[in-house]
Amino acid sequence: MAQLVLGPMLRFAGQTEATVWVETDSPCEVEVLDATEPTFCVDGHHFALVCIDGLEPASATPYEVRLDGEVVWPEPDSDLPPSCIKTLGESSEIRVSFGSCRVALPNERPYTLSKDDDEKGAEVDALHVLAHELTRDPEGRYPNLLMLLGDQVYVDEGSPDVREFIRSRRDTSRAPGEEVLDFEEYTRLYRESWTEPMVRWLFSTVPTAMVIDDHDMSDDWNISYSWRTEMEKKEWWHVRLAAGFMTYWLYQHLGNLTPDELAVDETYQAVRENRLDATKIVYEYARKAHDDHDGVRWSFSRDLCGTRVIVMDNRGGRVLEKDRRAIFNDAEREWVCNEAKGDFDHLLIACSDPFLLTRTFHWLEAWNEAVGDGAWGARASHLAEKMRRSVDFDHWSAFGSSFAKMTDLLRRTGAGDWGEPPASIVVLSGDVHHAYLAEVAFRRDAKVKSAVYQAVCSPFRNPLEEKERRAIRFAMSKPAEAFARGLARAAGVSDPDLRWRFTDGPYFDNQVATIHMTGRGSELILEKTIPGDSEEHSLETSFRRRLA
Repeated sequence: MAQLVLGPMLRFAGQTEATVWVETDSPCEVEVLDATEPTFCVDGHHFALVCIDGLEPASATPYEVRLDGEVVWPEPDSDLPPSCIKTLGESSEIRVSFGSCRVALPNERPYTLSKDDDEKGAEVDALHVLAHELTRDPEGRYPNLLMLLGDQVYVDEGSPDVREFIRSRRDTSRAPGEEVLDFEEYTRLYRESWTEPMVRWLFSTVPTAMVIDDHDMSDDWNISYSWRTEMEKKEWWHVRLAAGFMTYWLYQHLGNLTPDELAVDETYQAVRENRLDATKIVYEYARKAHDDHDGVRWSFSRDLCGTRVIVMDNRGGRVLEKDRRAIFNDAEREWVCNEAKGDFDHLLIACSDPFLLTRTFHWLEAWNEAVGDGAWGARASHLAEKMRRSVDFDHWSAFGSSFAKMTDLLRRTGAGDWGEPPASIVVLSGDVHHAYLAEVAFRRDAKVKSAVYQAVCSPFRNPLEEKERRAIRFAMSKPAEAFARGLARAAGVSDPDLRWRFTDGPYFDNQVATIHMTGRGSELILEKTIPGDSEEHSLETSFRRRLA
């Protein structure tokens, strides 16, 4: 009898439709609420995405998962509430939770201790605690969408079971050592990250949306042209690239699509038509994702009543050429601009890397790009590239042309050039292992009517060491900002066409953020876990801020 390997994961829930994703250990027919879907096979692994229709709007429907008619979910003797599909209604009250950066470690000592108490410590998993909170207060806490904004898995750290598996199957004295290499190792990484019982239940009952970031593939992934050129010479890197994109499509991106999008997605339909072995189809798609950015778009959008959510890929599709650097290509930018057009109560633009950092780091990254492009000569350019990699200068401010285009997108949307100005426009991000809220202001002649913010929440579980926290705190000081701005101006960097200030943060805990929107009003809540918590976990509010 077929068994579940991963899932069920509730990936989409609209007013009358939903999708549920599973991985199984053998070919079978998957049934959820009378909807059935046969599995398809990729490299010996079996997957299905079940599309369910005919649900009642604003309803809550418990569900079971059957494989070839046998109930496999919920698990026998589980004391967790039934997995449930909650559909959207006409009400505009919406909760969107988000965050990023989650290493796969056991939820037990010493891993739940702080780094100060044990070098293996990573404190308490925020998603594990969120699941506990949801079992206690499902009505008051239920997110209509949980967004995982990058680094869902780490190829280069954590996951002790995966490292043991890697050591058992190949020579780790050769590159890439104990880092993940191929498709099978990637699947083990997802399995270790997503089978923790509370997190598995959370994913079964809360819709999720996901986007890739560097640690899903490699630290510093797509940071610069020279980095990419060097990596392309490594034979093992091409194996990982293919495996990383294949598993990203299977485990993350496929579930980001709505039922209507799935119905016209050529790759998905080809996989279903070749379900006995679709390995070649997914492999060719993965190679295209690396070789031809114009042919693959990872960005997507969802509508939640009066709120539009645009999730942007700002890592996999970067343009890195000798004479051009961009977060996204022209086709991707045009798509994002088109999705921002319309009348919304709120617009959420989610991307893994923060658009706005502390002003000190903004100036430093912009200065680094200018020097790397030759503003201070060839020798300085070489040193700037070394600094770019060692300090991870790979955010929007290190891609000046893309930063300017994103600024223009926010300005035009907030001014009502493309529709009624939303009450709030919030850029949601992760990546930097601390959380903050920044308020954005434009020139008066820009006529921006929307409240505009950058909200960052990171990590779910991967806290910074104390020396790294001190560096970020220092970066928020006036002397540090003045020094960095002076450097940038000396390299010819101009002032951006917007200003921002931190209203809250930085916070360095394992944490999860939620935007609660009611009509034209919205509020951001950041909640943290506490190191060393027992099974009676709870989330503690770090701050609560009215946005609109």
